[in-house]
Amino acid sequence: MKQSIKKVVLAYSGGLDTSVILKWLQDTYQCEVITFTADIGQGEEVEPARAKAQKLGIKNENIFIEDLKEEFIRDFVFPMFRANTIYEGEYLLGTSIARPLIAKKLVEIAQKVGADAISHGATGKGNDQVRFEIGAYALNPDIKIIAPWREWDLNSREKLLDYAQKANIPIEKKKNQSPYSMDANLLHISYEGQILEDPNVAPNEDMWRWSVSPKDAPDTPTIITISFKNGDGVAINGETLSPANFWAKLNELGGSNGIGRLDLVENRYVGMKSRGCYETPGGTIYLKAHRAIESLCLDREEAHLKDEIMPKYASLIYNGYWFSPEREALQALINKTQEKVEGEVRLELYKGNVTILGRNSEKSLFNAAYSTFEEDSVYNQKDAAGFIKLNALRFIIAGKAKK
Repeated sequence: MKQSIKKVVLAYSGGLDTSVILKWLQDTYQCEVITFTADIGQGEEVEPARAKAQKLGIKNENIFIEDLKEEFIRDFVFPMFRANTIYEGEYLLGTSIARPLIAKKLVEIAQKVGADAISHGATGKGNDQVRFEIGAYALNPDIKIIAPWREWDLNSREKLLDYAQKANIPIEKKKNQSPYSMDANLLHISYEGQILEDPNVAPNEDMWRWSVSPKDAPDTPTIITISFKNGDGVAINGETLSPANFWAKLNELGGSNGIGRLDLVENRYVGMKSRGCYETPGGTIYLKAHRAIESLCLDREEAHLKDEIMPKYASLIYNGYWFSPEREALQALINKTQEKVEGEVRLELYKGNVTILGRNSEKSLFNAAYSTFEEDSVYNQKDAAGFIKLNALRFIIAGKAKK
């Protein structure tokens, strides 16, 4: 038995899937549909979604299009990377970190227009259904959620196209349209499906959209300086930039130098393995630079503690627990460590590689008087003997007991 739904907010891109979902919601639930389109830097115009929604009978006041690029980087990407977050040793969580923001906006719009449900286009096989829905329930435990892919039988592109044709849904065929399933935002672009479903088949070179091949990158290195304040990037080459413009500039610099490509088989939350390819040029540069400035500014045990909790923090984001109390608790700890992380990092970008050339900070804990290999007047090397003897004491006792 279907839920009784009067009004639903749909995460709407204007593509085939969500256009079919829009019409399906109207036909199946006989409800009023509100569309929400988020601009998080996917690199495509989002305004055409308004015209597509209007063609499907959506009133202009029920069409929401929001530019979320600044909020995305400021409130989600920067906080995540304060922890140097990487999932399973490689993945920079470009898709994962965007979902809580979209869920947040869906719930906010539902409250604003008096909707009793939200809907999304994530499939029943993927991680995004979990991320959208856990996020929504965390913000509004009474919200109803409609996940069409878990309800309908339109489980192939052919069936979707057939439904669209019968329902007079205009489907725009774009020139040079990618055959892959793609997801993009300011942090990354991902590719799945088609030949990528065989993890032993290399992607075609023309798949990549944000980066040149490292082989074709310039023969002259690009030297840049990134400035940090409170653990976040604030300027590139001395130019202070907004969070979104900062990230767009890093993407441009990284992509032009062949940086940030990744071919990965990951473990999905729902239990299966999934092969995907990713371009994260700005994120690849940023993580290298952030760790470099932290190496100057963080106490040893602070840095080690951050490294210990990072895998847990990464899993929370990957699995959709951005709004959980445990993620917020870890975030508070991480943010505290970043209060003194500031300074500049100089890097070389060259044919897919990021090399640290130097770093400096007024809050640096690096003290040359103690660290020098030359003669010094502050460190008594004899002190190390007692330190070693005490730390070795349990081994000495255990060794004697074996005799």
